Amino acid sequence: MTGTSSQPSQPSHEGARVGAQEAEPSDGAVCEQHDIVAHAEAAGAVAPDSRGREGGARPVWSRDFALFFVARAVARLGDTMLPVALAAGLLQHGYGAGAVGLAMAATAAAFAGLVVFGGVIADRFSTRKLMIGADLVRLGTQSLAAALFYSGHVVLWQICAIGFVNGVAGAVFQPGVASTVPRLASDIQGANGAIRIAESAAQLAGPALAGLLVGFASPGGVFAAHAATYAVSALCLLLLRLPPLAPGSGPTGHGGGSAFRADLVEGWREFRSRTWLWGVIAVWCLYMIAVWGPTVPLVATEVVQQHGPRAYGLLNSALGAGTVVGGLFALRLRPRRMLRAGALALFAFAGFPATVGAGLGVPAMAAGAAVAGAGMSFWGVMWATSVQTQVPPDVLNRIHAYDVAGSLAMMPVGQALAGPAATALGADHVLLVSGAMSFVIPIALLSVPAIRGLIRADAPTAGSGTGSDAGSRSGAKRGRARREKTG
Repeated sequence: MTGTSSQPSQPSHEGARVGAQEAEPSDGAVCEQHDIVAHAEAAGAVAPDSRGREGGARPVWSRDFALFFVARAVARLGDTMLPVALAAGLLQHGYGAGAVGLAMAATAAAFAGLVVFGGVIADRFSTRKLMIGADLVRLGTQSLAAALFYSGHVVLWQICAIGFVNGVAGAVFQPGVASTVPRLASDIQGANGAIRIAESAAQLAGPALAGLLVGFASPGGVFAAHAATYAVSALCLLLLRLPPLAPGSGPTGHGGGSAFRADLVEGWREFRSRTWLWGVIAVWCLYMIAVWGPTVPLVATEVVQQHGPRAYGLLNSALGAGTVVGGLFALRLRPRRMLRAGALALFAFAGFPATVGAGLGVPAMAAGAAVAGAGMSFWGVMWATSVQTQVPPDVLNRIHAYDVAGSLAMMPVGQALAGPAATALGADHVLLVSGAMSFVIPIALLSVPAIRGLIRADAPTAGSGTGSDAGSRSGAKRGRARREKTG
């Protein structure tokens, strides 16, 4: 689940079936990329993986890891520039908050609606090639958007159509991103923390850079820069090679429509067998409608209209600074019950919509954004690590796809309703309600025993493993069986 990103996040496991095809030599040395690199310096060498893919520790910093890190960090830089360009560009052409929300919702709807199918595809074909193709598509769409804004002939349906295509490409790309982490790093929590820090560093620079480009050039310049980030990402992915997977877990290839449907059904069964997993997703749907969905477009339009694009860039940079802090905490803290710790951290997000809705000054809004970023980042690492360590590798792409689809399914609804709600109640009141709901959501998460009691996969097993449901326990047993076979 991403906050950022994304998401909420911002965060599938491509590792399960993609190995044999992916292991073929590529132009560069070995690099599978997720934005994971930064933790290696702190960790030095990673601990043995709880799934038992390899017996010994693997260093986090490798050439492949570095390539993937660069690809994700640069792409994230462009992604964090986009809301500033979209809000400023549409406002300049006479559109309002509703148009900004619809443009964002077009991307989110396509992504959420198709990412489940992207997860199945990622389990059947070369994930690296799928990610490269998705980057090239988005290179083209963002170049087209730049041309439209430069020309001055901006029509809302065209921007929404471009956003929809971007969402489709993202649905193909995203499942392979999450599955990269367990294949590259034994210390999965550390790797996710490093990814979070890399994304946060990009978020610090991206909005501020976008504000400068909008102020001194035009929104079209931001879209052109965004297109360039996809070109860099595609190049890095082209140079990378994924390490081979265990025998029998390579891609299944062209199994036909019936096999595709069978894979889809199998992923759904694995998903629904884990109460903690679907429980979080169910609560997160409410979060998307009531908190994240309206917060993104309304904060953008309110701050840009009242304080200018540079102030909005500053707020996003503060949010990024907070996520860096949250990522650093996630590197250091190893809670036994990860989802409980993450849910407690989510209370901090209330500061972001509440300070903007209350009409406080830019310094207070920036402080609220920083605190919110720290809480969301810590939750994101706890959640991503729980999914990656509790779910068997052979269904991880599909599980992650269901995770992302469920997490984001209601975000376009929240974004699309943001404009009408702001018109009826006032944007400030809607943001204050979102701030209040930011307290309700963590309480709902903590009220579910399977969520608050889930024990981390690498925790000492004293007793019965309270808190994990049957699906989690079976996943842990499968992981132990693999270790016995390979070790």
